[in-house]
Amino acid sequence: MAFVKVLKTRSYFKRFQVQFRRRRDGKTDYYARRRLIIQDRNKYNTPKYRMVVRFSNRDITAQIVSAHLLGDQVLCAAYAHELSKYGLPKDVGVTNYAAAYATGLLLARRSLATLKMADLYKGVAKADGKEYHPYGGDFEAGEGQKNPFKVVLDVGLRRTTTGARIFGVLKGAVDGGLNIPHSDNRFPGNVDGKYNAEVHRQHIFGIHIGAYMEELKGDGEGGEEYHNQFSRYIKANLETGKAFEAMYNKVHDTIRKTAVATTANRQAKQAAKKAKHAKDTKSAVKKPRLTCSQRHARAALKISKGVPWTHKVGGKKPAAPAAAKGGKAAAKK
Repeated sequence: MAFVKVLKTRSYFKRFQVQFRRRRDGKTDYYARRRLIIQDRNKYNTPKYRMVVRFSNRDITAQIVSAHLLGDQVLCAAYAHELSKYGLPKDVGVTNYAAAYATGLLLARRSLATLKMADLYKGVAKADGKEYHPYGGDFEAGEGQKNPFKVVLDVGLRRTTTGARIFGVLKGAVDGGLNIPHSDNRFPGNVDGKYNAEVHRQHIFGIHIGAYMEELKGDGEGGEEYHNQFSRYIKANLETGKAFEAMYNKVHDTIRKTAVATTANRQAKQAAKKAKHAKDTKSAVKKPRLTCSQRHARAALKISKGVPWTHKVGGKKPAAPAAAKGGKAAAKK
């Protein structure tokens, strides 16, 4: 029999340490996470916020998250399926680039309203695709003023290719007033290091979708492939680039006007609900515990008043013991 060398010895297995569960599941890149959440030592317990963006088949999730010892805490969140409240037709393109931009814009306005900074940093009045940073990027506010709310982008396990939808969420959040360190290298319209803002603007308003629909439709009413792929768009009367631009303009304006008011109303409702709960609940104010002498005094007072003593088990009086069969004679035996 040929000699077989033992590659993994007993000492190897004794020292083997399994990886974290989310690494075994292929869900978390801990090499990247460590560099995203690490904080300078001289900043003590100051939370470091990151914008976590995740895509699914039917939704986009964007959250402002900070890491703590007990787990991550979410400051604010926005979802693409909420865009139907702001003018986007229901179940129509909630995962494309234009919807990603609107989701990032919604997250920015909500988070700034929560931090009471919505009036200080209003962002871009109308999306134009040009590169934008609050006060030119590396901005330091004067004494007594607040700096822009800074977060870093957390892409998870997604590939950061040029024109990826994840950068649509980034652009929407930046245009909404958040300070996110970035460049235009990965935005749509960047070819060989040269950035074309007009191409990016077309993606923000979904004009590229309308152009593709017109190309697929052709001169006639379109074939079976066209109707199968864009049936919901056709039902919502979205078949041209101008229609998409007009719709997303309304969505952006509605988000800028109502996102702050919605956040304030939600906070007021939560405060009223807590106050009502504290008023209605009898155990809201805990009774102080009696001392030994106080309990004895209370028992003596009840005895002096002639209060009958009853032993209750589960709210019912104990049942009398059952008499033995045969009466007294059987008991004597």
